[in-house]
Amino acid sequence: MLKTFIIMLMAVSAGTIGDILLAKGMKEMGDISAMNLRGILNVAIQALTTPKLIIGTAMLAIFFFLWLAVLSWEDLSVALPMQALNYVLVAFLSQWFLGETVSPLRWTGTILVCVGVMLITKSGAH
Repeated sequence: MLKTFIIMLMAVSAGTIGDILLAKGMKEMGDISAMNLRGILNVAIQALTTPKLIIGTAMLAIFFFLWLAVLSWEDLSVALPMQALNYVLVAFLSQWFLGETVSPLRWTGTILVCVGVMLITKSGAH
């Protein structure tokens, strides 16, 4: 179980950093829903050379391969809830790195998710 926890912590961290970098990179490019097809294609080409998006994508790839490793030895019903730890990291990093406001209600929900993850993880201990 310790091996699972450590690898999942690494995976969730990589995935969260990837998500934060992708969000920051795309916010800097602008709202593509207001663009025409040419604008969207320009953003797509620009995305291929933007460091935040490249590194974010690489971090999500690291998450994916660590996730595959965990799935090779752990029950899905134990491993999948551990991904919810991502919510805690996203809340902290979104507030700090992206300047988002995380309301007390959202923090309460995040804490409840963590409690649920702890209960599920405990149930998987052999």
